[in-house]
Order: sequence, then structure tokens, then C-alpha cells
Amino acid sequence: MAPFPIDLISTFGKFSAYLIFLLIGFLFGYVLEMAGFAKSDKLAAQFYFKDLTVLKVMFTAIVVAMAGIFLSSAVGLLDYNLVWVNPTYLWPGIVGGLIMGVGFILGGFCPGTSLTAVATGKIDGIFFVLGVIFGIFTFGESVSLFEGFFNSSYYGRLTLMDWLNLPTGVVVLIVMLMALFMFWGGEQLERIFGGRSLTKEPKLRYAGAGVLVLLAIAVLVIGQPTIEERWEILSVERGPLLEDARAYQIHPGELLGLVHNDDIKLFMFDLRSESDFNLFHIQDAENATLLDLETRVGTLRLEPSNTVFVVMSNNEELSTAAWKLLVTERLHNVYILEGGINYWLDVFDSAGTHQAQLVLRPGEDMVHFFNAALGASHPAAAPDPDLLEDLEFEPKVKLELKLGPTGGGCG
Repeated sequence: MAPFPIDLISTFGKFSAYLIFLLIGFLFGYVLEMAGFAKSDKLAAQFYFKDLTVLKVMFTAIVVAMAGIFLSSAVGLLDYNLVWVNPTYLWPGIVGGLIMGVGFILGGFCPGTSLTAVATGKIDGIFFVLGVIFGIFTFGESVSLFEGFFNSSYYGRLTLMDWLNLPTGVVVLIVMLMALFMFWGGEQLERIFGGRSLTKEPKLRYAGAGVLVLLAIAVLVIGQPTIEERWEILSVERGPLLEDARAYQIHPGELLGLVHNDDIKLFMFDLRSESDFNLFHIQDAENATLLDLETRVGTLRLEPSNTVFVVMSNNEELSTAAWKLLVTERLHNVYILEGGINYWLDVFDSAGTHQAQLVLRPGEDMVHFFNAALGASHPAAAPDPDLLEDLEFEPKVKLELKLGPTGGGCG
């Protein structure tokens, strides 16, 4: 599924890849210039409701990309979880937007269009870019003074679907209709404040609006693939590694090594019932359900590349289901505790106290039962790392690279 992991430099060679980058940049700048986006008076005119070309162009790009992304996801051509979505910092974002908006009004440019103005030799564009550079320097030197606010109101990978708790297709249709209403409203403002004659506007824009609405309706009707459907696609590659090669089931000794590895950020999710978790659990493990993981995966996806996630249950049945969920949601570096908590106790409970009573739970999972709820106070909850010297196992954890931000901003 797309996005395809294509590295242009390794595929076409450094020289050819740089030519492609240059061509893309040239065409983008050329389109901005031809649209008049290198002229500060045209850009600033939107704030006076005289020329709303910028609003119409930007919203057209947004809704076309939105329809293309979610329609491609609906038919299985694109995995939306591989698309980078900027994390939300609500109040810093609002303040930053206000600052940029004031700068846009006063200077007549946004950062991208100012570079286009510089490329065409416009003096106001040159001074605007110099101001941008000075602002970046000033921000870098002063951010420590307000770092708390800068990192506040963090919501992770928050989308409209998450916020409104609505299906993707419904949100796509709502946003599409909202954008078309704004296009209509923008034209009315241009007519009232800019004296623009709407009779001269191309009639083809109505056909374009109709096509966009049909695309949004298609997204709504088809719907987005379920986790099970996405796993079916992914299982062609990952299934044999999981079931035959057992490449993702790590030995308790390897997990103990990860616990004491300062270069690794480790999350341990214990999928067992709360009662089993209270009887015994590995120190620093979190008790979680599949629903908890599904809810948190957007935030977990933003963790640094040196993060490793290990899921565990009494044996492997429930943890394997959790592994499939997280991997399907495109979380990297996810592993299963081999043999579950029972095997961990077999390896590290030298006194054999967990064998005091053996109870079969419903289903295939079997738990070694304790006479009291010991939680993480049992010696086996935090084994001595020196025990690793006597253990033999095949290390399996290999940190995978993950997608990061590729850029952003306007024009």
C-alpha cells in the first residue's frame, strides 16, 4: 500500500534525484508566480475582501487532497496511517496563527510566497524574507523563556474525525460542503467589496464543484477499511514473520535487557485482566486493553524512533492480537513477550513460588496463580540484570525507521 517507500536518490541516483527536486520546486514556484502569489498587494487584498484568490486556492488544494487521500484509502491504495499529520498544540498553534496572520496582513506575504517574490527580484519580498530569518533567529534564542507554553495543550495526532467522533466519510462531506460554501461566500464578498463581476467567472467551476461533491459522497459510501481488512493486506508480508519465523516474539531475557538499556525508550503493555495484573506484573508495565491501545495509538506513533513497544499476556494469544492491532496502525518496533508472563516467571522466578497454585482461565490463556496479590513487589517483577549472563537467546529487536514530518506551511 502507498505511500511507497521510494528513495529517489537510491532509485535514480543522486544527480537525477536532484534534478527531480529542482524541477518540482521550479514548477511549484512557477505556478505561484503565474497565479499572482508573488505580488504582496494581491495577497493582502484578501484581508480586505477584495480578492480572495488565496483563500480559494488554498481551500481547493485542501479539499482536493482530502478527497484524494481518503478515497485512495477507501479503495486500499493508500494507508492513511503512513501519512504524516502534524501533532496538535492547541493554544501555541492559535497564538502562532495570529502572529503569522498579522505578519501576512502587514507584509503581504506568507513564508512560501515571499520566496517566490525574492526569485522574481521584488524588493518587498527580499525584506520580508530577511524579516523571516531574523524572526527564526529571535525565536530560537528566546524559546526557552516560554517553553512551557510552547509545549502546552498537546493533543497528539488529532484529526477532525477524532474531535467530532464521526466517520471519516461524514467529515469529508461536511468539510467539502463547507469549502464550497466559503467559495460562494468569497465570490459574494469580492462582488460587494471588490466590485468583481461574477458573470465573467468561468462556468467550469460549477463542474469542478460537482466532481468534488461526488468524490466526497464516494468516500462516504465506500467507507474506510477496518483494522481486519488492513491486516489482511499487511499479513502477506508480516504474517510469515510472525507465525513461522517468530521474528517478533522476544525472549524474557531480551526484554530484561531492554528494561536496563538507557538508549531505548520502552513501553510495556500488559493485556491481562486487572485481577491477573494485580496478582503479578513486570515492574513499570502498564495494564491496558485493546481498546486502550487503539485509542492511544495516535499519540504513541509520535514517540521517537528509539522507542520499543512490548505487549504481553499470560501466554501469547491476547498479546498477538494487540501486536496485530498496533502494527496495522503502523506503529513501529512492536514486539511480543515470548511465552507471556508465564514464561517470564519460568525464567526469572528461581524460587518457583508462582507454581504454588495453577489455575486454568477461560480460553487458551493460562495464568500461574499466586496466593496473594503481589503486583510488582514479587522479586521476579524486577530481576537482577546480572542474570542475563546465564541466559542464551536470539536477539530479535531491530529498530525500524519511521516516517516523520516532510515539511509544511503555506504556498
